[in-house]
Amino acid sequence: MKASARAVFASALALVLGQAGCKRGSEEPPEPAASAPPSSPDTRPEAPQEAPPSEQAPSQPVMPPDMHRALTSIAPLVESVKSAVVNVEVREAQPSPGQKSPWGGADEDDSPFGGLPWGSGPQPFGGQQPQEDAPQQGLGSGFIIDPRGLVLTNNHVVADATRIGVQLPDGREFSAKVLGTDPLTDVAVLQLQGDVKKLPVVRLGDSDALRVGDWVVAIGNPFGLASSVSLGIVSAKARDIQVGPYDDFLQTDAAINPGNSGGPLFNLKGEVVGINTAIAGQGSGIGFAVPSNMVRELLPQLEKKGAVTRGWLGLVVQDSSPDLGRALKTPSGEGAVVAQVNEDTPAAEAGLRQDDVIVAADGKPITTGRALTRTVAQKAPGTELKLTVYRDGKKREVKVKLGTRPDLEGVSKRPPPVEDEEAHQRVGLSLSDMDARLARAQELPRAGALVTDVVPGSSAEHADMVPGMVVVEAQGKPVHGATDLVQVMREATPGESVLLRVALPGGRRELRALTAPSNDAP
Repeated sequence: MKASARAVFASALALVLGQAGCKRGSEEPPEPAASAPPSSPDTRPEAPQEAPPSEQAPSQPVMPPDMHRALTSIAPLVESVKSAVVNVEVREAQPSPGQKSPWGGADEDDSPFGGLPWGSGPQPFGGQQPQEDAPQQGLGSGFIIDPRGLVLTNNHVVADATRIGVQLPDGREFSAKVLGTDPLTDVAVLQLQGDVKKLPVVRLGDSDALRVGDWVVAIGNPFGLASSVSLGIVSAKARDIQVGPYDDFLQTDAAINPGNSGGPLFNLKGEVVGINTAIAGQGSGIGFAVPSNMVRELLPQLEKKGAVTRGWLGLVVQDSSPDLGRALKTPSGEGAVVAQVNEDTPAAEAGLRQDDVIVAADGKPITTGRALTRTVAQKAPGTELKLTVYRDGKKREVKVKLGTRPDLEGVSKRPPPVEDEEAHQRVGLSLSDMDARLARAQELPRAGALVTDVVPGSSAEHADMVPGMVVVEAQGKPVHGATDLVQVMREATPGESVLLRVALPGGRRELRALTAPSNDAP
């Protein structure tokens, strides 16, 4: 029994030593447990005896790493990167303090999006200035990626801004201008102005290398609380949350709140693997970030041209399925099924047909329609793309020369923000031009003046105007954007009732009568 006891002790000691070999901060499993030390020459072998079940040596299952030893503190990581995480303050932006963009946050008492009136699904969010005496300010986050003063943030943080200020943790402040934006992925690049010497920077990492369960760290300015840090894991990858055509988000449970928009998501190497962009309105610990690899692909065009030009096929596609795969005689239920080929497009010129099933592009597997859309969008116009297609059960290769994707969402040429809006501001309205993605999501018209905020106690509130409605007609004239409504309010006689036709989320239309302000109204 002594030999048996020694064997049990040796096995247990080997297991403890194996677990203790897990290095701090390592994400790798521990080294295999060391074998039991050999018996000394003086030890006489004893006849094998069968130990009772309770005393038999335990088996050696695969053990998870000791997480208390693997991650004792992220303080060194935070200290090394937080100086490059900045506060982005948008001044004199089109939206109001309650909501700095059609996608922004407003009131922390409701959902993490501030009680947006148009649904609770995953949406990009923006920070706000919680002080009521700053009626046109908004807060977001960003991070410096180049010592020349390049800052990455979200497009919805700086959309419609007329002035942008950037504050560093060391107290320095800079004005900034928008260098480039891509509304379809919600990415923006800013250029700091002035003396931009000795700037701290962080680098982009490889988001494809992330695994579900890997640790990530979010740093930002939620509710204006600068340099707030939260820790979580990668909950999922390649999430499509239906806010854009190229959704490929990382999902994390790291705490993200309004004001974190545009801030970095770090891996444990201190590399940025995502830009924090959206949260689920009714969820807890469900946040989304634009993957760093997608951002890296956009950067050259955003920096040089200010916008992104994408390749285009001219197809309407849908996801395949096991049933469709059998019906279309493909070997699997994956791929992008061609539902429609538009005339005079690269797809039509290449001979692609309805009911073709695209399963690969340049040798890269295509599993869904969205995957094909993203793959094509990553290519420059004029690129020749080789598609692997199943047609009538036969595999073939089709070469396509990509065209230039048209501005289907109407986001490439947005009018500049309206700065002189005294008339409608005096009645308590804040307005913005309509957003195409919001229109689709909430069944709203694509054109009109979106009400982004209503001042309590104002004429607008008395007229039952509420954020989220869209003014489509004023005094019998069509309203295509915010400037149209502003012009009607300016031309109205003081005290006149201006008849408005408004659209509510879901498509219902109603009338409102808004009293035009007097010239001496506050």
